[in-house]
Amino acid sequence: MSKNKSKKHDRDEAFSALNDKLDRLIAAIETLSPARTPAEPDLGAATAFVWHAETLTLQPVAKINRVAMPLLKGIDRVRDILIENTERFAAGQAANNVLLWGARGMGKSSLVKAAHAAVNETAKAALKLIEIHREDIDSLPVLLNLLRGRAERIILFCDDLSFDHDDSSYKSLKAALEGGVEGRPDNVIFYATSNRRHLLPRDMMENERSTAINPSEAVEEKVSLSDRFGLWLGFHKCSQDEYLEMIRGYTDYFKLTYPEEKLRSEALEWATTRGARSGRVAWQFIQDLAGRLGKSIG
Repeated sequence: MSKNKSKKHDRDEAFSALNDKLDRLIAAIETLSPARTPAEPDLGAATAFVWHAETLTLQPVAKINRVAMPLLKGIDRVRDILIENTERFAAGQAANNVLLWGARGMGKSSLVKAAHAAVNETAKAALKLIEIHREDIDSLPVLLNLLRGRAERIILFCDDLSFDHDDSSYKSLKAALEGGVEGRPDNVIFYATSNRRHLLPRDMMENERSTAINPSEAVEEKVSLSDRFGLWLGFHKCSQDEYLEMIRGYTDYFKLTYPEEKLRSEALEWATTRGARSGRVAWQFIQDLAGRLGKSIG
């Protein structure tokens, strides 16, 4: 065998050995990679779940972190509207997707979880709550296909939903809510909370208006996302009286005994140091007060 043929033979063997190693490496990686076909979920395992997009699984929630409905003060009107919408959905009647928007700490997410608990007590069909994280919105079509046709009535819940500059994942949400070929499954409804009414930063909308040839069309696609929610429930900053009503509601519920004047003055001072009055600030004050009184509250 000539030297050239010998060198070519050696190169061919080296390439063949390298290809074999690459094939084994690829096979090993595929073995370690999680399956991308979602398993049929066991929705009977709990009343609430969290969607994990990376594994395409629903994790049951043993104990839901929620506030009792009687403790949600100052939001009576939106409370009644949300409960009525949820009751209709649980009964298999027409109902709307809901966007709860507005001031921080005023009970938007707490109301969703409390409404789920209240309606689930009387619903004829099992009413489930599934939380999907903002960063997993791209996987929403996969989740909807997994839930389509199930006997259970399901609330999909996304807390603190908003979209930043150059974020295109809102398109998945738009298609899933109303615009897709299949549309939203009849047994699924979408509830979301946000500090923004239109789910987009104001400067982003104003910038697109100012630089576009047709300003109204420039933002129409993004603004129309909010239009997919049939109900917009606004939450506004509470007054001093409403804040103090929240404080008294908590003390009565948890049976915390404290002098009325001291309670009022300390609660107002607490709100002043935080620069806001809200249900969240009231709850934080109550936790501090209960701790000082040597009591534990759930």
